[in-house]
Amino acid sequence: MNSTRSSFPFLSRQNDHSRGLGKALVFLPALLLVFLTSATLVAQDNPRGEGRARRGNRGEDPSEQTPPPQWTTVVPKSVDELRDACGLPSEQFDMLLKIIDEGQNRNQVMTHLTWLCEQIGPRLTGSSRLEKANNWVAEQFREFGLQNVHQFEWGTFPIRFARGRCTGKMLEPIEREFEFTTRSWSAGTDGPVRGPVLREPKTPEEIETMADQLKGAWILRPAVGEDSQLLPRLFAAGIAGVIVASQDEKVRTGGVRGLTQLTMKDISPEVTVYVRRSDYDAINSRIADGENPVVEFDLKHEFIEGPIPCNNTIGEIPGSEFPDEVVIISAHLDSWDGPGSQGTVDNGTGSSVTIEAARILSSLGVKPRRTIRFILWSGEEQGLLGSRAYVEKLSEEERAKISAVFVDDSGTNREASLTCTTEMVPMLAQAVSAMNYAFPDVPIELIVRNQMPRRGGASDHASFMQVGIPGFFWGKSGRADYRYAWHTQNDRLDQAIPEYLIKNSTVSAIVAYTVANADTLMPRGPAAETTPPAGNENTDAPAASSANPAPAAEKAAGGGE
Repeated sequence: MNSTRSSFPFLSRQNDHSRGLGKALVFLPALLLVFLTSATLVAQDNPRGEGRARRGNRGEDPSEQTPPPQWTTVVPKSVDELRDACGLPSEQFDMLLKIIDEGQNRNQVMTHLTWLCEQIGPRLTGSSRLEKANNWVAEQFREFGLQNVHQFEWGTFPIRFARGRCTGKMLEPIEREFEFTTRSWSAGTDGPVRGPVLREPKTPEEIETMADQLKGAWILRPAVGEDSQLLPRLFAAGIAGVIVASQDEKVRTGGVRGLTQLTMKDISPEVTVYVRRSDYDAINSRIADGENPVVEFDLKHEFIEGPIPCNNTIGEIPGSEFPDEVVIISAHLDSWDGPGSQGTVDNGTGSSVTIEAARILSSLGVKPRRTIRFILWSGEEQGLLGSRAYVEKLSEEERAKISAVFVDDSGTNREASLTCTTEMVPMLAQAVSAMNYAFPDVPIELIVRNQMPRRGGASDHASFMQVGIPGFFWGKSGRADYRYAWHTQNDRLDQAIPEYLIKNSTVSAIVAYTVANADTLMPRGPAAETTPPAGNENTDAPAASSANPAPAAEKAAGGGE
């Protein structure tokens, strides 16, 4: 990670406020509506909170012997039941109803998402598109009336990668358009490069046999787990590049190794393209039939030498009573940038939910007791770089005054669960009761653990959990297949489900408002282990396969998966 260069000017200081434990009785009405039960809870769904229901979460402490008490889900059926469940002062309760009304009836989350995907497109960290997105979000925040809107520069990238229009197709013996990708920060072509396709030789002797055919040819490789030791000889012989099969119909985009320390002289000229399995089969079958397929790739890859500043975008609704205490609502704005992708599901949806939550609350002129801070992270796909640098910049006093951090980074399905400890239940149950009143068809669950998962997870909440700040990752459920779009050519606007995103943005506004108005900060359990978040989103780590860029770690060990 590059060193951070920016100051951290936006946390005001106050003397600590002494608010005795007795004030926690404000949550008693909510507690009266939930009771101990042995019922099976619905846990989060697929890799980052989506898909089928299942029990448990990765990352939970295997040493837990005594399960914590579990809690039934409360679904108030009337305003009076909701009032009893929340136990809020009348002014705050009335505002809560207004938040629900605004979120349900005048929601603009799809407007934000459509702009991000169609006007800006994929937002690779360090790219001009991400810079444009950062500036657009800041402009939206200012229009909403948020305060202290600014870019938090967390570091720099040595090289900006700009992926232009890229095409790939078979020209002979038939015409066929390919769906394909290349690694970000990898070499492109100098204009269209056309050539015959040869199967990869397996031995040095085979290379010698076909030596006169190699110059200008594309080499076809199956989906394999390791790089061939013969590839350097093939490139030295003048091949145009390598075509590698995906394991299925999805092509997954990642980055080259060591990209955060990359220099212009380190950029390899070797071209590698990853195609769908069906495209590989179409080429391979022609070769098997004795035909001579010819393909053409035009890969417009541009490299701009840095340093390139990288930012998180921040805006606030200041607290009226405790402005130095903070609730954070967040998502990562960056995405991968493979051909065809618009960065929708990972993570235009979470970004738009965060932006819309800010709009809902600011449009109503809420005056929370604590500051609500909205943050759009970057560098998440390369290893949580933006959020980790942000946390590293915080003083111990500032860390102690962050009540909770909520992260939406699990696609377009509806928010369905939060993982917490027993001590956190009263505060969260107050918010969840309002969420379930607003959206009763699929109630949100609280998944209770003896302690917050030590592993932390592989999205931006993990950066906070590593230092003991309560971090919450939304588990989700619904009809979307997250992995269909995640990091693939299918990550486009048509994957978004509007009714789910309306719920998610409204729910995010509700939890921000209720937690910011609580009598105490969110209770804390033991700090997570201080090892870096597990996973291989950081492309400095070895890839799982040369044929398919290594998938990201499951995002939310203990808050999704």
